[in-house]
Amino acid sequence: MSPLDLTPFFNDPWWLVLVKALFAFVLLMVLTLFTIVYERKVVGLMQHRKGPTMNGPFGSLQSLADGMKLMFKEDFTPKAAERVVFTIAPFVSAIPAVVAISVIPIAGEVKVPFTDITTPLQVTDIPVSVLFVVALASVGVYGIVLAGWSSGSTYALLGSLRSSAQVISYEVAMGLALVGVFLYAGSLSTSEIVAAQDRPVNVLGHEMPIWFALQLLPSFAIYLISMVGETNRAPFDLPEAEGELVGGFHTEYSSMRFAMFFMAEYMNMITVSALATTLFLGGWHAIFPFNLIPGADAGYLGIVWFLVKMLVLLFVFVWLRGTLPRLRYDQFMRFGWKWLIPVSLVWIVLIAALRVNRNFLLGGIGVVVVVLLVATFFAKGDDKDEEADEPGEFDAFAGGYPVPPQGDQVLPELAQVVPGDGGGGPPTPRRERMPDDSETGRA
Repeated sequence: MSPLDLTPFFNDPWWLVLVKALFAFVLLMVLTLFTIVYERKVVGLMQHRKGPTMNGPFGSLQSLADGMKLMFKEDFTPKAAERVVFTIAPFVSAIPAVVAISVIPIAGEVKVPFTDITTPLQVTDIPVSVLFVVALASVGVYGIVLAGWSSGSTYALLGSLRSSAQVISYEVAMGLALVGVFLYAGSLSTSEIVAAQDRPVNVLGHEMPIWFALQLLPSFAIYLISMVGETNRAPFDLPEAEGELVGGFHTEYSSMRFAMFFMAEYMNMITVSALATTLFLGGWHAIFPFNLIPGADAGYLGIVWFLVKMLVLLFVFVWLRGTLPRLRYDQFMRFGWKWLIPVSLVWIVLIAALRVNRNFLLGGIGVVVVVLLVATFFAKGDDKDEEADEPGEFDAFAGGYPVPPQGDQVLPELAQVVPGDGGGGPPTPRRERMPDDSETGRA
């Protein structure tokens, strides 16, 4: 492959660079506001309710209403907090997501209105653009870690520690999933990876462009799973697990500093979706069969195809949140280290060995790997877990106080564990009242 040509970016006048940067920033902000409403609407449909309806047409301005509400809420800082770190932590989480969008190609060559200048609809590109985005995603987790540490709260600290372990675990799998894309595209540049997916490939005797999502199906599946874990989204939202950590790393935050964390989560969703669109779904190029029509994605039409693909990936985020319960932390870590990373390594070896023979035999191997990956969800747990689930001897007073019987358990006086007024008659239903202290002789 020829070296990356950065001339179109370096020849842009300074004001055009600023305009493109402003356009990318505004697009990210608008998509963030849209995604918040989009998620509530989709989850509402899944739960047979309407979702937001009060603010704006069809509730479309609900995000602005939430922002105004948070803006006027009391902004307090805990007494035990490290004030400087506590203040800057939300910005550390949000800024990397904003910067990462600068290397994502949103469309191809476009003509600037009211001028004769043509330029790629991308702020800039570098030879290692994908590594740049991955590095920024790694920096974003520091905001969560700093927020938990500086809050002076045990719950927030535990949430931030979970997040750091989570990112380390799933970033390894995400990085390995991208190796196959680098091998096939021959570049780490986002614009060149998009161009590589537009090159014709021999499919059953016909030359046609094929996305890397089809050529590298296991890599795409591993990336989808990893990007959900990377963004702390359900069912992997363990750093902010309300059941055991109240609110996780942002427990002590309020007002606009909480809003920054809230927006950072959605901006990260958009960033990883945009990266998945670029690396696996052909970027701004039209979908099949429209990609066979000349000019179907030319100029500003590329934005439409890019946003449609992103919308589908964002729907996957919402779908998972409305469908799956949160995993246990040990299940989450075991899945990442025991399954995702080994499968990624095996897949890299396969595609490296077969790289010289670029055919759809890889697709068949990929299907097998994905089936094995899905089968792990239905595999039995460890023997220790099975032994722990076996019912043992019932002790109603374990922990120092009576507990209601469950399942096949009976009341302690009927099981002849403690004396009671039950006599020798047949067992009564398990909803019998529990014995009080006077009956059991306990102080």
